[in-house]
Amino acid sequence: MAGLDWLGLMRVGLQGLGLRPSEFWALTPAELNLMLGRRGAAQTMDRAGLDALLAAYPDRREGQDND
Repeated sequence: MAGLDWLGLMRVGLQGLGLRPSEFWALTPAELNLMLGRRGAAQTMDRAGLDALLAAYPDRREGQDND
């Protein structure tokens, strides 16, 4: 599996987009993709995705009180 082209990403972010290093490193991959105009960078979540998140990160644990 190939790694990310960090040098290329930094070049685009710092030179192409004019970001400061701290701004570049504070971006999420989704934000960087959006700024680069890449399609599919942000996708809507469907019900199956929401159910998967709820199962992985429940609001309370089994046996936990509601208080």
